[in-house]
Amino acid sequence: MKEINLLPDNLLKMPSIKLVQSWYVQSFQEIVDFKDKNAEHPDTVQKFADTVITIRNRHNDVIPTMAQGVVEYKDSFGVDPVTSQNVQYFLDRFYMSRISIRMLLNQHTLLFGGKVKVNPAHPKHIGSIDPVCNVVDVVKDGYENAKHLCDLYYMSSPEIELTEFNAESPGQPIQVVYVPSHLYHMVFELFKNAMRATMEFHADKGVYPPIKVNVVLGSEDLTVKLSDRGGGVPLRKIDRLFNYMYSTAPLPRIETSRATPLAGFGYGLPISRLYAKYFQGDLKLYSLEGYGTDAVIYIKALSTESVERLPVYNKSAWKHYKTSHEADDWCVPSSEPKDMTTFRSN
Repeated sequence: MKEINLLPDNLLKMPSIKLVQSWYVQSFQEIVDFKDKNAEHPDTVQKFADTVITIRNRHNDVIPTMAQGVVEYKDSFGVDPVTSQNVQYFLDRFYMSRISIRMLLNQHTLLFGGKVKVNPAHPKHIGSIDPVCNVVDVVKDGYENAKHLCDLYYMSSPEIELTEFNAESPGQPIQVVYVPSHLYHMVFELFKNAMRATMEFHADKGVYPPIKVNVVLGSEDLTVKLSDRGGGVPLRKIDRLFNYMYSTAPLPRIETSRATPLAGFGYGLPISRLYAKYFQGDLKLYSLEGYGTDAVIYIKALSTESVERLPVYNKSAWKHYKTSHEADDWCVPSSEPKDMTTFRSN
């Protein structure tokens, strides 16, 4: 809540940004009300759980609403490198905090909110954490749901070719302590992108190469790689795919955002990368322009390594917003090749 005030004034004046700020203020006040209440009292426990659910629901549309605010700003003031850098820095931190807060809200609700302490659908889960998350099952689930969307939209879809390799315990299923919903979010997003690229790149041929998936467990990393033949993107554009200000996806109206087929605000990739980084992993894209793209999710294989990665609001963060951006100390190639003859000695 403090950090958002370091954003440019013109951005903070946008109606959607003001709306998001008002939600945080209200939720903060509702939480603070419990500061001196007796945590042992059943009434307090129940009221707190109800408040947590109210807060969680209030914040459901934070991402599209913030995205709308960025669009409002772009429409009014355009894009400049300094603002873009500050917005990128802020939103990565803001959305990472949001992942963590929602994780806490969900965890509390699942453990203290209901009458039933064990989720009958997932009896082994501890709240939203699965101590034996079967990675291949989650990947297949993500594929099936993305395939369903793809079939609706393009009347066809690429197949999946899945290979798993457990280097730690050969022949055993690959399992990890993880939040299945986070993993699902990442693979679903990557499958949607891979399918869309494949369908559009091969539209005239009518034959769609499969998406190849490798799930590999090593001693430190669990890696999921999706390889498509969707034509790839040039290197110049890779960073832009993770940039909130340069997002190019067609903008859905907020009220219909649930129904958008295979594109949303273009925030799918940056948010997925935050899910990976949240427990010390990462998400990277390697593209072969003209051929296809490899998307790789890295997850820590050991739960002891999977500690939360959270932004800290301190002087270093403050400096990030206040630094004046110096001129680049590398030459910028002009669009025209220079005529070197002028530099030759006679």
